[in-house]
Amino acid sequence: MDLGLRGRVAVIGASSKGLGRATADVMATEGASVVVNGRSADAVQGAVDAIRAAGGEAIGVTGDMSEPATPEALVSRAIETFGRLDIVVGNNGGPAPVRVLDATDDAMSAAFEANTLGSIRLARAALPHLRANGWGRICMITSSAVRQPAGTLSTSAMARSALWSWSKMAAVELASEGITVNLICPGGHATERMLQVGGADRRLGDAGDFGKAVAFLCSQPAAFVSGIAFGIDGGAVSGML
Repeated sequence: MDLGLRGRVAVIGASSKGLGRATADVMATEGASVVVNGRSADAVQGAVDAIRAAGGEAIGVTGDMSEPATPEALVSRAIETFGRLDIVVGNNGGPAPVRVLDATDDAMSAAFEANTLGSIRLARAALPHLRANGWGRICMITSSAVRQPAGTLSTSAMARSALWSWSKMAAVELASEGITVNLICPGGHATERMLQVGGADRRLGDAGDFGKAVAFLCSQPAAFVSGIAFGIDGGAVSGML
């Protein structure tokens, strides 16, 4: 199936490794030009070099998505380099594990800054360009914890649930403008982050397959898919909604 991504430009937050990196790789394979982001200049350059070596087009922007200036910098570089912007994927690394009753104000504020505001700022910075195109895709990488909060991932669940609420309302407001807004909610995948929080003893998803799911939500055939929270968790979430 042709996803209609050839010639599109995508900015992907926190995409030098993990699920963001897998998403960037798939987007580039599908013909989109990609802006890769991460906190480590070496990791960002490594991702860019790998995409280019595979025949894709990419540039890198080093920066922390938790910092207010980073989303605007990503969008500005996309416009400066490629002359347009069509797709943004909000993403950032998760906060340190903590149980909900042990979460301090500072821990909750840091999670909100990283996992709510970072993605919202990216979407806001991109919107003038998406509106100018009359076409756009906004996809937020969150977590299955927005549906089923679990264990020590309390601040992640709180912050990402807030992002879900924002995205749902934004999807309604942008429905008439050819711009979709969706969440994608991964369970455990074989990434460095998951192994750090103890996921090695369970069934894990393939990060490349996850990237393909994000690419579909950002595709032309997904033009009527908006406002959803799409779970990719191998059946781990037991709820029906």
